[in-house]
Amino acid sequence: MKVLVTGGSGFIGSHVVDKLREKGIEVRVYDMVMPTFRKDIEYYQGSLLDFQALRMALSGVDAVYHIGAVADVKDVFQEPHYAEAINVRGTINVLEAVRLSPIKRVIYASTTWVYEGCPEEFVDEKTPLGPPSHLYTATKIASEYYCTTYSKLYGLETTILRYGIPYGPRARSGAVIPIFVKKALAGEPLTIAGDGSQYRRFVYVEDLAEGNVLALKSIAKNKIYNLDGKEKITIKQIAETIQRIIGDVKIEYVPARPGDFKGKIASSELAKKELGWEPKTSFEEGLRKYIEWFKEQQEKKKNEWDRIDEKLRSAL
Repeated sequence: MKVLVTGGSGFIGSHVVDKLREKGIEVRVYDMVMPTFRKDIEYYQGSLLDFQALRMALSGVDAVYHIGAVADVKDVFQEPHYAEAINVRGTINVLEAVRLSPIKRVIYASTTWVYEGCPEEFVDEKTPLGPPSHLYTATKIASEYYCTTYSKLYGLETTILRYGIPYGPRARSGAVIPIFVKKALAGEPLTIAGDGSQYRRFVYVEDLAEGNVLALKSIAKNKIYNLDGKEKITIKQIAETIQRIIGDVKIEYVPARPGDFKGKIASSELAKKELGWEPKTSFEEGLRKYIEWFKEQQEKKKNEWDRIDEKLRSAL
């Protein structure tokens, strides 16, 4: 079996690729950025806006994971037109390319942010979605609707996965945990927007990737699943946990950001029941793993520069 992973060079996508390969599944990555984390995968360079390139990338593929997107809410806020093009037109391009191919199976990476407009704090896959207050959420809801309508109109077998907030090795530098860890290790204060009561159910990225692989099961066709963490973690708790792990770190507060998602508790019981999935890594355990990985990356870069410096000195 071979699958195509859009965004397979990115944070979540690269871990999904790892898990797929562990199961013996062949992988082709479609991304603007060349994957560097492993050598046993095919790579097609291309944009989600290049429809013909997408069509060519589907040759010989049995299923598609559509993970590629503008995922940082700050980037979406700052460049809404571009983000809408990638996140919404990119999704319909993938779906249309699949419709015109022999492939039937598409797994779409959505988010628990889609619940932001719901009045309920406790939500599941049957909870009606309310109007979004952030463009990022709007792009994800629109893409979900594209998936469901392509299933109904054209017979595509789509699975929508609503991710909790992922964290772990290879995380985007603009996400809250990487920002906090980098600042803490540099001796800088951790800045919290608002009072820090905003919470997330963080999910360790390797656990999330395992859920993606399990979504290939036949029972997951034309279904929606929440893949969320078990623990309710506030932004303040993140800072305090990093403070506890790393040492003496100051915490400062600034005004809240517009459209910031306060948080919902999304049930992942359906994924547990039908896919056999549940997160295994506690937040603090995952955070310690990330900090260890981050330090290793910093040390690796330092050693590389030291080697270059030594070679340049010897050449003089």
